[in-house]
Formats: sequence, structure tokens, C-alpha cells
Amino acid sequence: MTDQTEYTPPKIWTWDKESGGRFANINRPVAGPTHDKELPVGKHPFQLYSLATPNGVKVTVMFEELLAAGHKNAEYDAWLINISSGDQFGSGFVAINPNSKIPALLDRSGPKPVRVFESGSILLHLAEKFGAFLPKDPAKRTEALNWLFWQMGSAPYLGGGFGHFYAYAPIKIEYAINRFAMEAKRQLDVLERQLADHEWIAGDEYSIADMAIAPWYGALAKGEVYSAGEFLQVQEYKQVNRWADAFFARPAVKRGRMVNRPFGNPAGQLLERHDASDFETKTMDKLQAKAGA
Repeated sequence: MTDQTEYTPPKIWTWDKESGGRFANINRPVAGPTHDKELPVGKHPFQLYSLATPNGVKVTVMFEELLAAGHKNAEYDAWLINISSGDQFGSGFVAINPNSKIPALLDRSGPKPVRVFESGSILLHLAEKFGAFLPKDPAKRTEALNWLFWQMGSAPYLGGGFGHFYAYAPIKIEYAINRFAMEAKRQLDVLERQLADHEWIAGDEYSIADMAIAPWYGALAKGEVYSAGEFLQVQEYKQVNRWADAFFARPAVKRGRMVNRPFGNPAGQLLERHDASDFETKTMDKLQAKAGA
């Protein structure tokens, strides 16, 4: 595959047409709200507005892990934000996240509500608030943060780089796909080498580093991201696959991956989450549907 024509950038770039591709209708070169829309608010201390993309899954997994560890004050309401419909550009959402990206969190556990945006910031905020899933030892804590910020810096090359040009771009560009496929494999190799000597990403403790990285790179290793498993030969990364299997087997992870998920197998979808019993109701619905089949 080769470029159809060589592109010469203009002296001044102007936005005179949609860029094409799957998300062209929501891409624009300006920020701010496009319409007035207040966000719903539930009864719990934490109000999460999200979608079960890899970035959204990080946070719902964190909440479910906190609750599983006995942190009852980590109860949360999770509201679905449909990014394809432009929910992220509503005035209420933009007030919490001026960058109009999911996930966005409103922490109402203190005397004054605190907005928290960017998935890595939300993970760190919750880890520090509850004293959980971030090592206490200073050196181990720093190592976990090293990997948390590695993910925040690396994933755009996987998502906006490889994922866009391989899966979503309206024209397959050989140079772009090759460039970002090489980087995606390099990043997998970084993880493979780290995990060869460690049970979890940052060492022997399960942490927010794992919660940040696995929804992207663990899912990639299991062939769940961009349908690119065969193309990238992800089975070569034995340690990444071993770690991904351990992560996805955790009960809290299984629950977290269901929340705000409007796609995939209906049995794995929980559009909103307001109480732990929502999962039980979902299970009963599934059993009843199976019995009636």
C-alpha cells in the first residue's frame, strides 16, 4: 500500500473540511462547549462521567478495586458519556473537564467539590485519598509513578497513532502505519522486558500503574484493541500476556470493565452504575435471558 498522492502542507493550515475517518464528526480545532447540558448527579461521594474505552476502564477498575479492598467511602455513580454523540461537549461536562475527554470525575467527598480530569490524575487522586494501590515505600512509589506516567505519554502513539491510521483513517497510508506499528511493538517490548523480572508492572505490588497500562496494552496483547493482534503478532510477548491474564482475571477488573460499556457482548454491558447491586441485577437479567432462550 502506498500514498495515493504526495501532500504538500499549505503555508497556513485552515479547517475547511472534515478530516475523514470514524470520528470526523466530533473532531474540531477549538475547545469549549457546543451546547448547554447539565450533568446528572447521584447520591454517592464520587460522580464519574465516562465511557468504557481503555482510558475510562482505568477509573472504573480503580473504584471497583477500592470497594473490593473494603474502602466503603469509595462508592460512586458512573454516568455514560456518549462521545460519538458529542456528550463531552456539553456545558456541564466541559465545566469538569475543559479538554472534553473522558473520563471526568467530580469528588464531592470533602467540604467543596473537586473536579479531577485526565485518567492518570484521577488514579493518583484516588490512590492518595484512600492510601491504596500506590506503594508506601518511597522508591517503590516512585517506580509505580514512573510507569503511570509512561502510560500517559506512550498510549497516544498507540491510540491516536497506530490505532487511528490502522483502524480508522479513511485512507491506509503505508508510512504512517509502519511508523506507528513499529512504535507499538517497541512499547510492547518495553513492557515485556520489565515484566520478565516482575509480577506486576512496578514490582511485586499491584498498583495504579497496572490499572493504567493493562486496559491499553494488556487488551492489545489479548487481541482486543483495533483487531490488530495478528498484525502485530502480540502472542510473541509472553510476559505481557501472562500479566494481562492475571489482571483481567481479577473480579474487580471484570466488574470495572462492564461499567459505562454500550458496545460488545450485551451480557458484559452495564451502562450506568449506581450501586453494587447493579452487577447482581445484571447477572440475574443474564440468567433469566438464558433460561428463557
